[in-house]
Amino acid sequence: MEHGTTARLGVHGESLAADWLRQRGYRIVERNWRCARGEVDIVAWDGDTLVFVEVKTRAGAATGHPFESITATKLTRLRRLVPAWFDDHPDVSARAVRIDAVAVHVDGPRSAVELVVGAL
Repeated sequence: MEHGTTARLGVHGESLAADWLRQRGYRIVERNWRCARGEVDIVAWDGDTLVFVEVKTRAGAATGHPFESITATKLTRLRRLVPAWFDDHPDVSARAVRIDAVAVHVDGPRSAVELVVGAL
């Protein structure tokens, strides 16, 4: 898959994930937050818990399950981005913080979303 096509698929998957999370009561704070150390796909409130969400999207079954590309290294990187996000948002405080992972399967016009709460 070409980079442009992959990037469009990723953006589409993140939009589907954000909508899916909203439907389940998450309040989206920010999408695609970036700093020198990396990017957080979605930051959202789930009740009183601030959740940092990694989203992976795959098209068709031949490309494997999206969660296969969320490695321990990637989750460690995401965990290290949490303090950087708070540094960039000094007005935000949270009693609890959590990292979730979302897999989006896109198969033509159909899509399916899976959530792992507390992926790390």
